[in-house]
Amino acid sequence: MLSLEEIRRIAHLARIAVDEREVALLQTQLNDILAMIEAMRAVDTRGVEPMSHPQELRQRLREDRVTETDQRALFQALAPAVEDGLYLVPKVIE
Repeated sequence: MLSLEEIRRIAHLARIAVDEREVALLQTQLNDILAMIEAMRAVDTRGVEPMSHPQELRQRLREDRVTETDQRALFQALAPAVEDGLYLVPKVIE
């Protein structure tokens, strides 16, 4: 259980402005979240295989082939500065 002082400290560390009237509400909400996490930790999950999705779905796979034409020369012709096939950009950090 988080105390009111701990809630104020968490808000300060997170740089969140919390009105004194909201501290008690935040305490209740955060303690409820922590209680739910503890309840979830109490569940025995040994032997349960992790799932990538809660439903048994299969990915439809498509043929791995090129579908776009090479437009590199066109795009580089439009660029303000190109050298050896690379786009040149202004230096932003000294």
